[in-house]
Amino acid sequence: MVNVSNLIDNLIVHNDNLLIRVLEDIQKHYNYLPEETLREVSRKMNIPLKNVYGVATFYKAFSLEPRGKHLLSVCLGTACHVRNAPSIASEFQRQLDVKAGHTTKDKEISLETVNCLGACALGPIVVVDGKYHSNVKTTDVKKIIKNTLEGAQKADIKDDKYIFPLAVSCPHCNHSLMDANHTIDGYPSIRLTLSFGNQHGWARISSLYGSHRNEFEYERPLGTVANYFCPHCHAELIGGSPCLECGTTMVPMIVQGGGIVQMCPLRGCKGHKLDV
Repeated sequence: MVNVSNLIDNLIVHNDNLLIRVLEDIQKHYNYLPEETLREVSRKMNIPLKNVYGVATFYKAFSLEPRGKHLLSVCLGTACHVRNAPSIASEFQRQLDVKAGHTTKDKEISLETVNCLGACALGPIVVVDGKYHSNVKTTDVKKIIKNTLEGAQKADIKDDKYIFPLAVSCPHCNHSLMDANHTIDGYPSIRLTLSFGNQHGWARISSLYGSHRNEFEYERPLGTVANYFCPHCHAELIGGSPCLECGTTMVPMIVQGGGIVQMCPLRGCKGHKLDV
């Protein structure tokens, strides 16, 4: 293990003494937050250890134990639950020989259960490394694990039938938010204006539902809630439902052809929802 004290000294200097950003950089280095680093952060930043742990355990982007090469999430939300999701989660635990919230002994797969993944009509839902599997059955578990370990999940995102493109409009002026001149994942991106703190700039969001590939003019630290605006009428996109992951009010957009898609504006949260 590298010199933890020197690492944290460097992170604090370059991150303006912001706890969340320091923890974010530590996790990038180790792929989790080792106990000794949290204690060192507490000492170096003069923050009570319980407060450091409070932040580390509040955000799902952080992990207190080593994560595997792949993250596998099983939805246990109401719609998935009534379609046999608990049995699917149990089958993953049995075949991987690991409890939800932990990582396999070979450090290949981390298994977790979540309250909702925002695609209730497609349940039961299983997500592996950001890719959605819909209508999963217990008989699919073995194949999903096999494909994950063999690298099938690394296939190009546009070839995954469980991730699909959406065209959206502003809920205020009904102007299309699609930008064909700026593509992400091979599709027109969703163009928005974003602000947080004193920063105000453009945002490009992937139009593939299930993808979290986004681009921003200004990067913002983990835990920051941004405000999103229509680039045409400049109205703020507000009034969405609470995020099922973190409780933050989501950003709503109209799906062309019918429906509403919502995304969480909290940096580090991947909560989203589609109502059709």
